[in-house]
Amino acid sequence: MNQNKLNMAKKNNIPQVKNEEQYEALRDKGYSKQKSARIANTPDSGTKGGRSSKYEERTKKELYEKARHVGIKGRSKMNKEELIEALRNN
Repeated sequence: MNQNKLNMAKKNNIPQVKNEEQYEALRDKGYSKQKSARIANTPDSGTKGGRSSKYEERTKKELYEKARHVGIKGRSKMNKEELIEALRNN
């Protein structure tokens, strides 16, 4: 990792991001700092997986549990479509 990326991470108060390049690319796409860091810190970040089912194919209960795990507030009052939107935009 080059020094500029490390300085950028420190400047932005990013807690140790494992894949700085991916983090910055996600931020450029408009992802939140939290979501960008979470994605960039996964062990297999940057590799294609495609194994998980689409949100639309999951039950409301499954979406609720995912939202709980991610820490989305107000999830108990959300319907399935709102949970999907919150998960995609968090």
